[in-house]
Amino acid sequence: MGGAFLAAAVLARLGGRIGLPTIPLFILAGILLGPHTPGYTLLSNPHDLEMLSALGLVLLLFYLGLEFHLDDLKTGGRKMAIAGGTYLVLNVGAGLGFGFALGWGTSEALVLAGVLGISSSAIVTKILVDLKRIGNPETRPILGIIVVEDVFLALYLAALQPILSGADSLSAMLVDGGKAFGFLLLLALAARFGTRIIGKLMNTKDDELLVISFLGAAVFVAGISEMFGVADAIGAFMVGLMLGSTASGERILKLVHPLRDAFGAIFFFAFGLSIDPGDLPSVFWPVVAAVVLTLAMNVAAGLAASRVYDFGTQATANIATTLVARGEFALILATMAAAAGLDKRLSPFIAGYVLLLAVLAPLAAGRSHWLARILPGPRGGGDGGSDGHGGGGKGGDKDQKQVPVSV
Repeated sequence: MGGAFLAAAVLARLGGRIGLPTIPLFILAGILLGPHTPGYTLLSNPHDLEMLSALGLVLLLFYLGLEFHLDDLKTGGRKMAIAGGTYLVLNVGAGLGFGFALGWGTSEALVLAGVLGISSSAIVTKILVDLKRIGNPETRPILGIIVVEDVFLALYLAALQPILSGADSLSAMLVDGGKAFGFLLLLALAARFGTRIIGKLMNTKDDELLVISFLGAAVFVAGISEMFGVADAIGAFMVGLMLGSTASGERILKLVHPLRDAFGAIFFFAFGLSIDPGDLPSVFWPVVAAVVLTLAMNVAAGLAASRVYDFGTQATANIATTLVARGEFALILATMAAAAGLDKRLSPFIAGYVLLLAVLAPLAAGRSHWLARILPGPRGGGDGGSDGHGGGGKGGDKDQKQVPVSV
């Protein structure tokens, strides 16, 4: 485990010098030191990190839930719903069509719909902060689209779980789906109406007790969720949603941050361990086709969002390039697909797709002015800085703290 942390840290430091995000580098560290790559093998059995990897996944979604608030749906209202809905229709629809075109199977196509359709909130947020675009006018719809994706994510995983569990009849699938949605509804009601009681139970001035309390709650509910057919990650997301609205929400957000980073790195590293680089050439062309399709759909979604918000070409380009990254959610689906025994080509495909887009996204976002030159539409009005690097943001940690408020 120590070697995994150090290997991920070394590669992430090297990548940081040239502006690459950490997620693909953590995966790459796992691939290079895994059992499928010639040379030194740090771990011969990826399952040795299985529990730590699961904890990393739980903390990633728990953190996402903390940043998301039910009141965020009211902020931005109709425009946010239209922009987010359009983004999902274009990208999830294209992903589903692409999955059926590959001919790998219906369950595989449903997984690929989510893989190609949902942006990486972690990478998107990092891009906005790194490029000092938090204060840009187009940042609100970008984060609004992320919020809509989060809502869709919870419903999508709840619906997908019974399908991947291999229910042997329609009635069994409906029962499994009913149990999952029922439990999800119970969690949603607790998040909506039980915040005051939950807040009192969690309230303590002692940071140590608070960490133990929220960590126990997140992991416990994640485990119970699995028993009801809801993905453990979504159970953790719902706990984060509940606790984020309490008086202790801001403290929990700060306290869980290093835990999320540490165990999240292990999740990505462990995923890399399971990838055989020898399988990547077999999915090379599907990965390239999926990347091209994703880029095209994001440009279309950026144009649609800009029409809703009356933005110019630079803001359109910023939206299109910032949201193109795919990351943690795609890997969650890869883990679920592998556990369900779906087509073995899914894991290397998702790994190659995430790696390529996670590298391309920050590079494209930093050069969005190139795209702006060829896009149709007005050149002024609502642009986030004509140089593609934004404007109006103040950078640094202060930007990062403003992200939830901007949503």
